[in-house]
Amino acid sequence: MVYADNRKASHEYEILETFEGGLVLTGAEVKSIREGGAKLAGAYLQVFQGELWLIGMHVSPYSKQGKSDGYDLTKRRKVLVNKKELNYLAGKTQQKGLTLVPFSLYPQARRIKCSFAICRGKKLHDKRESIKARDLQRQMLRDQRG
Repeated sequence: MVYADNRKASHEYEILETFEGGLVLTGAEVKSIREGGAKLAGAYLQVFQGELWLIGMHVSPYSKQGKSDGYDLTKRRKVLVNKKELNYLAGKTQQKGLTLVPFSLYPQARRIKCSFAICRGKKLHDKRESIKARDLQRQMLRDQRG
């Protein structure tokens, strides 16, 4: 089961290495994500002051909660990873052309985890090549089925 998915990211970026981390959320945010109120489109991760932050993820207010004044829909949220992974990610993000992109939010033992990857942006011709390869793969499957 996946709570939120960033489907466009796999088309826009070339995935180099994947990771997962836990999210620091409030109770109302967790309930909102579980009922499908999260969007990862346009979100990214950044190492800032020795911590990993998820920036730009949209989490709607919980529907069954009363009025919540001052709730920021796109506030940055902390991502929990090992110190060793954090240092590795900090070094990788300093390289030109590499970024951290979130791909999905999913449950794991009453927690909400975020899968993300070190990515490099695709050029237009790379996107066209991946579309051609995908279409070729589909055609081969159709031919096998008869």
